[in-house]
Amino acid sequence: MAETEKKYLVDFAIRHLWHKISRMYNQQANQRGLTMSIGFILLNIDKEGTPSTQLGPKMGMEPTSLSRTLKTMEDKGLIRRQAGNIDKRKVLIFLTEEGLEKRRMTRDFVFDFNNTLMESIPKGKLKTFFEVAEKLDSSIDLELSRLQLKFSNE
Repeated sequence: MAETEKKYLVDFAIRHLWHKISRMYNQQANQRGLTMSIGFILLNIDKEGTPSTQLGPKMGMEPTSLSRTLKTMEDKGLIRRQAGNIDKRKVLIFLTEEGLEKRRMTRDFVFDFNNTLMESIPKGKLKTFFEVAEKLDSSIDLELSRLQLKFSNE
């Protein structure tokens, strides 16, 4: 496929941009002794604790990758695990003081980056971008449903 044709494929543009963003986030995270995955997990843990089973779907991580990352975070003293008060089989993840500090740093970087983007892109174009993103999301959901139906009928 010619380079000019690739430029006009929606999924190519999304992957290309995400790769750049991911590289940037990983560079920032590495300077702080983290990874991008750890940073995103830090941002997704609630003050009241978050069940580990909710983190994977929220972040699009496979259970084995999530387990390994949570173990690393526990070893680094960023999180602690606690059995649920009612259901002892339910494990809640909480941030430690160190985890809270790393979360603040991560949040600040993400917000600063997003503010920079929002300042450099006119509001009307951002509105259109988010409308297109919503349409892409619903179109992908429809395609996933169609594929699941197709494979379940085979």
